[in-house]
Amino acid sequence: MSLPPFQHLVDAHWRDVARLAHGLVGPVHADDVAQQAWTQALAAYPRLTHARNLRSWLLTITHRCAMDHHRTARRTSPHDDPSSLAGAPVVVPPDLPDGDLWRRVAALPERQRDAVLLRFVGDLDHRSVAAALGTSPGMSRRLVSDAMATLRLDLTDPEDPR
Repeated sequence: MSLPPFQHLVDAHWRDVARLAHGLVGPVHADDVAQQAWTQALAAYPRLTHARNLRSWLLTITHRCAMDHHRTARRTSPHDDPSSLAGAPVVVPPDLPDGDLWRRVAALPERQRDAVLLRFVGDLDHRSVAAALGTSPGMSRRLVSDAMATLRLDLTDPEDPR
């Protein structure tokens, strides 16, 4: 079985990996997560036994790298006394298109948020989302459905008669 050169994967899917990393960890750490994903993919690439759905394979690696990033961030505290941060000024990020929507997506429970990002930012089907999350396609559908229902409720204008 012959795999395409790794550079072909990079050329074809670097935007997808970067977008998903940005959606999962935000703009500050997205480059680090994407770089880690590409490094892990390069290391594992020679051991692949098939070339089916390489995009999903890359996005699954990206998702796992993002989860590793979140786990590491929870274990480390950059300050000796985190309570001293209470008086620190809040830096508001620049407005992004649909910034309110992304704030609401970020507020979803972790598994729902991950499922929505993989499904819509990563443009994966439910089977690939399920593989990335380590669950069944039915559960993937349920996570996305529950997240979308929550977002619809949050974004519905009570004054709108529709």
